[in-house]
Amino acid sequence: MTDIKIDSPELGDVSSYLRDRIRTVPDWPLPGVQFRDITPLLQDPKTLRVLVDVFVHRYMDARLDLVAGIDARGFILGAIVAYELNLGFVPIRKKGKLPYQTVAEEYELEYGSATVEIHADACKRGDRVLLIDDLIATGGTMMAGRKLLERLGGVVVEGAAIVDLPELGGSRLLRDAGLPLFTVCGFDGH
Repeated sequence: MTDIKIDSPELGDVSSYLRDRIRTVPDWPLPGVQFRDITPLLQDPKTLRVLVDVFVHRYMDARLDLVAGIDARGFILGAIVAYELNLGFVPIRKKGKLPYQTVAEEYELEYGSATVEIHADACKRGDRVLLIDDLIATGGTMMAGRKLLERLGGVVVEGAAIVDLPELGGSRLLRDAGLPLFTVCGFDGH
């Protein structure tokens, strides 16, 4: 986990500032799951600006061609970051949501399995892609997104998320698979 610090008495440590504004919803979607809800970060204009700026500052000098966001909360942040970096945006959707020819990847979740899809023409060989989601739990969703982009010839430069849940092993799995990761904050326990 990377902490971003800025010199501001009002914000202090940006990682803590943002983490403190994430809502925890116990027992959702299943008993025992502590859901980390990022919507409070999105509702407040100041907090949303700080969040977006963290990602924009990290990637503004990177050589990127596209930002890919994972359904659904990864769309929100990913699209804004793509716009701010003057890049195109690629949605990675849940199965059956894209209208054109798709490529699919099934993966395991903390509490089940799912399939994500990408348009067959979403990126071209050699495109350098930033892959964004809101949270890394078991790592399955981000790994599936990476596989889809690479199957189309894209190069996933880094995976990025607001929240890491390290106890669930996803960030370790992704790093062990060779994917560089950037997360803003982490939560112990799930």
